[in-house]
Amino acid sequence: MHFTNVKGILSAQNGMNLYRGCTHGCIYCDSRSDCYNTPKPFEDIEVKQNAPELLERALFSKRKKCMIGTGAMCDPYMHCEANLKLTQKCLQIIEKCGFGLAIQTKSDMILRDLEILKSINRKAKCVVQMTLTTFDDNLCRIIEPNVCPTSRRFQVIQKMKEEGIPVVVWLDPFLPYINDSFENFKSLLEFCVRVKVEGIICFGIGVTLRNGNREYFYEKLDRFFPGLKEKYIKEFGMNYEITSSNSNKIMEYFYKTCRENNILCGIEECFSFLNKFPEEQSGQLELF
Repeated sequence: MHFTNVKGILSAQNGMNLYRGCTHGCIYCDSRSDCYNTPKPFEDIEVKQNAPELLERALFSKRKKCMIGTGAMCDPYMHCEANLKLTQKCLQIIEKCGFGLAIQTKSDMILRDLEILKSINRKAKCVVQMTLTTFDDNLCRIIEPNVCPTSRRFQVIQKMKEEGIPVVVWLDPFLPYINDSFENFKSLLEFCVRVKVEGIICFGIGVTLRNGNREYFYEKLDRFFPGLKEKYIKEFGMNYEITSSNSNKIMEYFYKTCRENNILCGIEECFSFLNKFPEEQSGQLELF
């Protein structure tokens, strides 16, 4: 882990990443790709230590309130967050300034900040996004080894719903011959329907591989799924998009089920929901 001071923290789309790199160890992680110029080794976390100061300055300078996003490139609740509390400090600033929040994670550490999230949701809007990939906890511990398993994420989602915080679930990625079965997807989707999540983002049934993350992924295939790397190389070559043979059947079922249960499922409509700040709260910024 190393610390740095950065020049800015919010993107043009009002997103922020407080850390670079990750310690969750997901075998498929796209953020390992060389194109992102992430730290090497990937587990050497870069901490943007002046992020809270920059965020507060950026929010005070905005003429209108809006949604602030975090978690797109790295999880805001990695292990180091437990002591550093960088995410917590930024959430407190968002809450104080009356902005909205769309936060994405795989970690149950988000429950530590539940009261802040509830306050943000009361003042403006808070959407918690949780990634689910497999219904099988044992498989989850292989493909996402250093973060809480699916059953615990289910509990987090249920708690958020009980507290009135809207939830959008990311169903991805689905690795061919590992977690891309119809039965696995159906079990995850049935949970989402049961707890009445607001939306589900699913780009398709597959995974993306490119320089940087492909090598790491294949290394893990050799370790945990002997012989599968050779099958991937033969079937998919150097393709960026690795699509499951079950994709069409699963995606048809996905859209049908979501529409029957009034769950947002289109990519554009889900992102519109995440980015939309409540009109009645969108006036001039109040300092306190």
